[in-house]
Amino acid sequence: MTPTPQRASTQDGSYPRPQLVRAHWADLCGEWRFAGDPHDVGLGSAWFEDAGAMALDQRIQVPYPPESPASGIGATDHQRVVWYRREVTADDFGQAGLGAQGDRLVLHLGAVDHRADVWLDGQHLGTHEGGQTPFSFDVTDVVTRAGGRGLGLVVRAEDDPLDVSLPRGKQDWRPEPHSIWYHRTTGIWQPVWLEAVPAVHLTEIAWQTDLPAGTVQLTARLSRRPLAPTTLTVRLDHGGDVLAEHRVRVLDQEVRVHVDLPRQANGQQYEELLWSPEHPTLVDATVTLGHDAPQGTDGAGGPVPGDTVTSYLGLRSVGVAHGVFLLNDRPYYLRSVLEQGYWPQTHLAAPDADALRAEVQVIKDLGFNSARVHQKAEDPRFLYWADRLGLALWAETANAYAFSPRAVELLTREWLELVRRDRSHPSIITWVPLNESWGVQHGAHDPAQQHYGLALAHLTRALDPSRPVISNDGWEHTDSDIWTVHDYAEHGADLRTRYGTPQAVRSLLEGIGPAGRRMRLTDAAMPTDRAQPVMITEFGGVSYDGGRSDAWGYSTATDDQDFAARVGDLLDAVRDCPPISGFCWTQLTDTGQETNGLLRADRTPKLPVETLRRLVVG
Repeated sequence: MTPTPQRASTQDGSYPRPQLVRAHWADLCGEWRFAGDPHDVGLGSAWFEDAGAMALDQRIQVPYPPESPASGIGATDHQRVVWYRREVTADDFGQAGLGAQGDRLVLHLGAVDHRADVWLDGQHLGTHEGGQTPFSFDVTDVVTRAGGRGLGLVVRAEDDPLDVSLPRGKQDWRPEPHSIWYHRTTGIWQPVWLEAVPAVHLTEIAWQTDLPAGTVQLTARLSRRPLAPTTLTVRLDHGGDVLAEHRVRVLDQEVRVHVDLPRQANGQQYEELLWSPEHPTLVDATVTLGHDAPQGTDGAGGPVPGDTVTSYLGLRSVGVAHGVFLLNDRPYYLRSVLEQGYWPQTHLAAPDADALRAEVQVIKDLGFNSARVHQKAEDPRFLYWADRLGLALWAETANAYAFSPRAVELLTREWLELVRRDRSHPSIITWVPLNESWGVQHGAHDPAQQHYGLALAHLTRALDPSRPVISNDGWEHTDSDIWTVHDYAEHGADLRTRYGTPQAVRSLLEGIGPAGRRMRLTDAAMPTDRAQPVMITEFGGVSYDGGRSDAWGYSTATDDQDFAARVGDLLDAVRDCPPISGFCWTQLTDTGQETNGLLRADRTPKLPVETLRRLVVG
C-alpha cells in the first residue's frame, strides 16, 4: 500500500525551501544514530556501510547540532568529525511523492557545517563544503537498485574548530564560550528532506522586479537541457485575481521570462501591490514546466504538465540617493535590531518553524521595521516569515578570522551561493559580506585585503545589482553603498556630538571612527564617495543581567528604571541626528554570556513590550 504523500504547506512556513515549493515532500528530521569520531577512524572502518551502523551508538535529534541540549548529545568538547545514520524507507519515498509527483528522488540537506560526505546504501553520493549552504543529490538509481527496501542514509561531517580560515561567524574556537563568541555548531543544523521530481524539473527560480516598467523577470534553471519540445508557463496571482500569465518555449537549461503586469501601468494605483514592512503584499506565482503532446487525429494536443512549483515575490525596489535610503523610491528610515539567530536549547538551529515566525513577529511588535541578521545565513523559513509579515533584512554571512588564499576561496564561494539562494526574498534590502574587518584585520595597510573587500562588493553587485552592498560593516569601508559605523557610546550626548551635524559626520568619515579604526579606505585610485547615506549599524549594547557573574555588555543597567532610561537616552539621541538615515540596535536577545538584549535568551521581554516599543519608535 502506497503511503499518502505528505503535502507541502506554503502558509505554515514549514517547507524547507519556501520559494520553490512542490506538493509533496518527506521530512527526514528526527531521531538518527550518531557518533563522534575524534580519532577519525570511521572512514577506514567503513562506518558508512550497514556493518558499521553499530559504531554509531548514540541517538541525536536532527537538525539540532550535537553541542546543543536539544540534540540529546550536549557535547562540550571540540567535535572535529561526527557521523549520522538514518534508515530511509518505502514510507519516506511515498511521502516524498514518488510516482505521484515524479519518478526521480532528490535528497536535500539544508546546511551541514562544514564539510559533508553523504552515503546511501553504502554508496558515496558526493561531498559538499560550506557550512551554511544547501546541497542535494539525485538518489533514484541507488533506490531503484535496492528494490524498495530500506536504505541506510549516512552523513559524515568534518569541522575543525581551530581552523580560523573557515567561515565561522560567532562560533568560539575555545572550548568554553567567552566574550562575544558562542557554542559551536557542528554537522547538520538545517532540515534534511526528500522529494520526488520528474526527470526534467526546475532546480532554481529567481525573481527580479522592475517597478517603472511594471514587469517581473523570472530566471529558471532546469535539471538538464530538455531534449523534447518543452514549455514554461508563469502565472502570477494576487487575492484571487490573475495578474498575468505567460508561456515560453524552453531551449536551454536556463531560461529568462519577462512578464508584463498591465495593472501596474496605472500610475495612480501601482503602489497598491508594492511590498513594504507596513504593507507586506506578496504576489503568488505558479511555474509549470511541460512538454508538448503529439497532435492527435482529432486535433488535440498542447502542453502536458511535467513539473509544477509554487512560489511568490514582492514588488519593491531598494536603493540610495541624496544621502538617504530609498524603499520603493521613497525615503525610508530604518529602525533595525541586531539578530543573532541563536537559541539556548538549539543554538544556531531554530527550535522549529513556529519559532522562526515568532522571532519575526516579536521584532515587529517591539517597533523595529528591520533586522540585521548577524554573522550567519539565516534559515530560508525565517526569510519567508520576514517576507510575509513585513520585516526588512540586512543579509550577512559568517566570516572567517584569517586572511589567506584558502579563506578567500571558502568565503567567496559560500557567499555567492547564498546570494543566489536568497536574492528573490523581497525582505532582503542589503547585502553584507564582511563585518568589522573580520578576516581582513589589516585592511588599512594591506592592499590585498582591500582588494578582497572590493571584490566581494563587486561580485555581489554582479549577481544582484538591485540592492545596496556594504563592503565591510562598521568601519574600513572600501566601496559601500551605505556608510555604516559601529559606536557603543554609553551616553546619548556623545552620539549627538558625533552625528548631530553634517560637518561632524563628514569629519568622522574622513578620519578615525569611535573604535579607533579608519572609517574609509579610499584614495584617488578608488573614488567611492557618492553621497551615500550614513547609518549607525551597531550601538546600544546595554547589559541588564539579573546578577549573572559572566554577564557581558558595553554598559550596565541596575534595575528596570535604569535600563529604560539608558536605552531611551541612546535611541532618542540617534533619532535626533538629522544626518543619520537609520540605525541598528544591539541587540534583540541575550545570547550566551552577552546580556545586552531587549529580550532574555528565552525571548521573554526585560520590560513590557509596549514600553520597549515606545522607546524604539519614539
